[in-house]
Amino acid sequence: MNTQQPIAIFWFRRDLRLEDNAALYHALQSGYAVLPVFIFDTQILDALVNKHDKRVAFIHLALQQLHAGLQLTGSGLQVMHGTPIACFKTLLQTYTIKAVYTNEDYEPYALQRDQHIADVLQTNGIAFYSYKDQLIFAKDEILKDNGTPYTVFTPYSRRWKEKLKSTTIEDFQIEKHKASFYKYKPQPLPTLKDIGFNDCNLTWQAPALQNDIAINYNTTRDYPAIPGTTRLSVHLRFGTISIRKLVKQVMVLNEVLLNELIWREFYQMILWHFPQVINTSFKKEYDAILWRNKPEEFKHWRNGTTGYPIVDAGMRELNATGFMHNRVRMITASFLTKHLLIDWRLGEAYFAEKLMDYDLAANNGGWQWAAGCGCDAAPYFRIFNPYLQTEKFDKALQYINKWVPELNSLQYPAPIVAHTLARERCLKAYKLALNR
Repeated sequence: MNTQQPIAIFWFRRDLRLEDNAALYHALQSGYAVLPVFIFDTQILDALVNKHDKRVAFIHLALQQLHAGLQLTGSGLQVMHGTPIACFKTLLQTYTIKAVYTNEDYEPYALQRDQHIADVLQTNGIAFYSYKDQLIFAKDEILKDNGTPYTVFTPYSRRWKEKLKSTTIEDFQIEKHKASFYKYKPQPLPTLKDIGFNDCNLTWQAPALQNDIAINYNTTRDYPAIPGTTRLSVHLRFGTISIRKLVKQVMVLNEVLLNELIWREFYQMILWHFPQVINTSFKKEYDAILWRNKPEEFKHWRNGTTGYPIVDAGMRELNATGFMHNRVRMITASFLTKHLLIDWRLGEAYFAEKLMDYDLAANNGGWQWAAGCGCDAAPYFRIFNPYLQTEKFDKALQYINKWVPELNSLQYPAPIVAHTLARERCLKAYKLALNR
């Protein structure tokens, strides 16, 4: 059955909020009633090994918030489960669709998916509109004077800030346009079980930046035992908070925190211009490194049983919570690639499986930075010493004791490799590869 009322579809993806949502704002002014849709994409979900995946549970919680907000307008969220193509074919059979609105996603799969959907819609005479929403500056908006992309962060961030001064950050408020939502009685949302996943007992934490954390960020951000970071990365990843709102708040509070948001955009820009980084080193010569890739050592790293307390604490935090403090992410990534000489791509894939805030561009950029093979990476001979990192950032062992309670017992393993030996082995392997 096809309902006769002409409508526009708004397709939620990584923008799970009503507030300050660019494409939603434009959809509500299209002149058509707007049906909000979210698709649990089986092409993504089927690749997830863990049926207790916290990201899926987080999305489900976010959808509940959206649905409740939409019901206040007399509308609701239509949640579908399947491939995007199959779901849109169902929508085409059910509604008289005049246009589809969505926000841009720059990852390779998303680009291919959107092009496929746009082609199907076009053959049916339906317009497909997409808008910038998850970044302040995207694609090629920040370039060098010669029109080429930056590959070093500092000059990129300088140009980014210069452009920000001459840019009005828009605020896409929908309050005046809520009457334009499609009025119908929606079906209850599918449960996690309905889509093949299990409950993770997550509770919804509304996204908000605390001013005291932002103000003190540059002095507290490196200490994993204290609440010195924003914990907003998962909200940025799934768009439950607006990057525009966040930047406007941060730019008057703390430039160090602003730089972290710019790093996020820098890595998105790198992925856009250099999509090959997904599979290969940004610095191609680093692909000649002879990785040891010992399965047993990789298992010890994954499980947090390397005998290096700060590394083990980080991996256990990740496995238990889906989160790891950013300083510890650098330490654990450096340890895997430099101490154990295990290919950064294996570590990147493990983080991609476990991190709630997993973002392809940032994860790839961070791992290549740690391995020394990425753009703007530290020199390869800079190898984190886990003991010195502990002395600097967890001297009282508060973080370590939380996650490694057996630290001072016979149950805790000896170090998997001596630091000095690992450092020398790493330098030798890197020099051999780079001098070929």
